[in-house]
Amino acid sequence: MAKALKRVSVIPRPPARAADAHKGTFGRVLVIGGSVGMAGAPSLVGSAALRSGAGLVTIASPAPIQPTVAGLCPCATTIPLPATRTGQIDPAASMKVLRDRGLLARESAPSVLVVGPGIGLGSERFGQELWKIINAFRNEPRVPAVIDADALNLAIESRRKAPNAWNRQLPYRTVITPHPGEMARLHGVSTKKVQADRLGYAVRTARMMAGDRFDPDHTPVVVLKGAGTVVTDGRRVYVNRTGNPGMATGGSGDVLSGVLGGLVAQGMDVFDAAVLGVYVHGLAGDRAAEVIGQIPLIATDIINCIPVAFDEALQSRPLRGRNRKRQ
Repeated sequence: MAKALKRVSVIPRPPARAADAHKGTFGRVLVIGGSVGMAGAPSLVGSAALRSGAGLVTIASPAPIQPTVAGLCPCATTIPLPATRTGQIDPAASMKVLRDRGLLARESAPSVLVVGPGIGLGSERFGQELWKIINAFRNEPRVPAVIDADALNLAIESRRKAPNAWNRQLPYRTVITPHPGEMARLHGVSTKKVQADRLGYAVRTARMMAGDRFDPDHTPVVVLKGAGTVVTDGRRVYVNRTGNPGMATGGSGDVLSGVLGGLVAQGMDVFDAAVLGVYVHGLAGDRAAEVIGQIPLIATDIINCIPVAFDEALQSRPLRGRNRKRQ
């Protein structure tokens, strides 16, 4: 890589909480996700965002699953979105609902958008319409975004050079969180190739998205998940050392997206939020594994241990990017 990378080892601290704060102080997370059969994904995101300090969470999901999502995440509010015949979000119709509710107006927009978990796959047109929603939040009211899961799968590699492609938009305070398979699809290569050069692919993706700009508000952050999760904005890089194999379970990535959303909602710089979020997510998984073991560990166990992980983060000075007790 031609440009030098700064290695980050000190973990940012969680945001301080003033004694006279109220729920509006800590930001509002808007989660867009879910489909019939995938109500759990956005619910996990919402619960993790609340456990990570977000003051308010709203989950927008297809109308057929909205009651289920509300039951799974009772501390969040919910919005039923128009659905397709297959039970997915209807992106074009949903855009109108989001506008009508004022969520795309700067004065009433959310603090951060988390989009992708459980949305499901679809045609190229479906992907383009979904990305119109993402860009409507980023470009008009300038809402930070955490983009995960199927939102990344819908960013079709064959269109990455098109004027409206995912990597050719201004990525206002954006974090993308691909696992190796999703990263491979973004670049049209094999997962094996990505795994052989995890750092290289993460850095190249961040630089590709940023283009020639040097603007902190439009410098994207890439979180390449997996053993030794890589966090980079193309100039700085952090390789995580918390976490364990028990976290290789469905929903773990949704929990991470919620943690990141909760931290960004509180006003953290997106790179710092990504580093702290990845560290805390892995540490919560480690503490859960200490209690119940790696084999039976599930995503809700990670959420349940987020408070312990943040408590350790608040007590440690300075925080270092290594796990003190690996499984």
